[in-house]
Amino acid sequence: MRTVLMVIQTIVAIILIAVVLAQPSKTNGLSGLVSGGTSESFYSKNKSRTSEAMLSRVTVICGIIFAILCMVQNIIQ
Repeated sequence: MRTVLMVIQTIVAIILIAVVLAQPSKTNGLSGLVSGGTSESFYSKNKSRTSEAMLSRVTVICGIIFAILCMVQNIIQ
């Protein structure tokens, strides 16, 4: 049982790392300062339907699963 949980946790950790690395940067740097911040566009209005939103959801789900697996392994030990 413990070995199965460790394997699942390793797989979830690798997926979590890959998803975090695939997410785009949130900072605008100096370009946001010069241009005045956010601009209204089709992309910004429909942000919940983009792949960025999907990556964000997958990150949260993998993080929760990883935390639960850590707690279960600690209880089993």
